Amino acid sequence: MSVNSTPRGPFRRLLLAGVGLVVFGIADPAAAAWPERPITIVVPWAAGGGTDATARIIAKIMEPELGVPVNVVNRTGGAGVVGHSAVATAEPDGYTLGLITFEIGSMHWQGLTELKWSDYTPIALMNEDPAGVIVRADSPYKTAKELLDAVKAAPKGKFKASGTGQGGSWHIALGGMLQAAGLPADHVQWVPSTGAATALQDLVAGGVDFVTCSVPEAKALIDAGKVRALALMGKERNPTFPDVPTLKEATGIDFQLGAWRGLAGPKGLPKEVTDKLVPLAKKVYDSKEFQDFMASRGFATVYAPPEEFAAFMKARDESTGAVMKGLGLAK
Repeated sequence: MSVNSTPRGPFRRLLLAGVGLVVFGIADPAAAAWPERPITIVVPWAAGGGTDATARIIAKIMEPELGVPVNVVNRTGGAGVVGHSAVATAEPDGYTLGLITFEIGSMHWQGLTELKWSDYTPIALMNEDPAGVIVRADSPYKTAKELLDAVKAAPKGKFKASGTGQGGSWHIALGGMLQAAGLPADHVQWVPSTGAATALQDLVAGGVDFVTCSVPEAKALIDAGKVRALALMGKERNPTFPDVPTLKEATGIDFQLGAWRGLAGPKGLPKEVTDKLVPLAKKVYDSKEFQDFMASRGFATVYAPPEEFAAFMKARDESTGAVMKGLGLAK
């Protein structure tokens, strides 16, 4: 065959197939090469809170594994709607992720957004922490029972509490606790905040009487002797805070509510991206650095892969809706 002749038969087909592979390899390098540029993890809550801290340790461990910067951005506002929307509406290319929280199962019940858990690509559930009852160090209430007895005896609205935005996890925790104690859910005036960190600052300044948030989020102020934890709304005590009783132990009220945090992306993340992200999230979770970090702050580590995380969010969405309807928070 001369150099100018056209290959025929099987040889021609093999040659064309090889050219095709080269062409397609050049045309679609992004999927195989992900990531090629910085990744953003959106946090729907303020810097300094538990969600922010968890996101930053995840980003720190992920960064060297991915070989690109992993930046944490706080997008606060709308009781969590702004940040959660930023994740859900981002381009599903793997470059915008989010540490979504309990509120994705409560915001739509309030009529704040139409977003729900099904608007995301679940990657991994990373932790869950029960609500706690926090007072100033100089508070006259030494136990959760004393505080609740005082709240019962006071007129509606005299006591003020904070912890997150209107209808957020810690607000629902307060309403559920009050209802379980035989009080109207709104007997205590709720003062919305951008997160636990700002609520605790307000508590120390005397702006509110107590805060419902996770005990780990108050750890720095507990260690500094500025606040005290009276109880936590979980099944058992937190090993990092062994002296803090459960709400049932302290008051006899068997009410539990916890806030969770999980890594997710916009709905429709490419398989090439999730194939890398899912095992990486498990690697982060299993790492000594992550476990030590979470333990040092008293954060409970709970892992669930994508399918289980989706089932978890669906179940929590339904149970949260039932509580909010009972508390008059659902629309």
